[in-house]
Amino acid sequence: MIVAIDGPAGSGKTTVAEQLAKRLGFSFLDTGATYRVLTYSALESGINLESEEELTSLAKGLDLKIDNNKVYLKDTDISKEIRKPRIDKNISKIVGFNKVRKVMNQLQRKEAGGKNYVVEGRDITTVVFPDAEFKFYLDANQKIRVKRRVQQLLKEGEAVNQQEVADDLIKRDRADKNRKIGSLRLTEDTRYIDTTNLLIPEVVEKLFAIVREK
Repeated sequence: MIVAIDGPAGSGKTTVAEQLAKRLGFSFLDTGATYRVLTYSALESGINLESEEELTSLAKGLDLKIDNNKVYLKDTDISKEIRKPRIDKNISKIVGFNKVRKVMNQLQRKEAGGKNYVVEGRDITTVVFPDAEFKFYLDANQKIRVKRRVQQLLKEGEAVNQQEVADDLIKRDRADKNRKIGSLRLTEDTRYIDTTNLLIPEVVEKLFAIVREK
């Protein structure tokens, strides 16, 4: 069974998906992390971020593993590295390439297909697992999403400029919603959840109740 969750940055979907997976006894896949690993690998390798061919080749050979919420590249734990601002600033360049997304989608389907997974990202309900048994779209107003992102970075010990965080989020939203392939969008068969005034446990409980009911 697949529980698919989409939504913009800062909507709470990663934390919600992770906790919901624990409640259900499912595995958890953060597909955004797979693109972050690719971005990290490209930056470390000095690959041209404007070259779809080079990035596609890199994606095909990506030695990626996600285990117990830890992200590994060639057996090196890069969980913290992929959450740093430099990844936020560059990831939108990479996720817009059609060939790259096809390779990454195959990787994600291979990992979660035929198993019990809570999968979250930007196009999970529409492209990666459009036939998922449960489909949710989490959202929140922009001010709250910026606040959450700032709090996350501060918790991780990063120096934070709130305006830069807001600018990066706006840029990311624009790229996510306007890309030709795998855009962030809400479909008629996806349940919309506004998390602006909800705590994480409340969102988790709401989704858990819906899944258990059916």
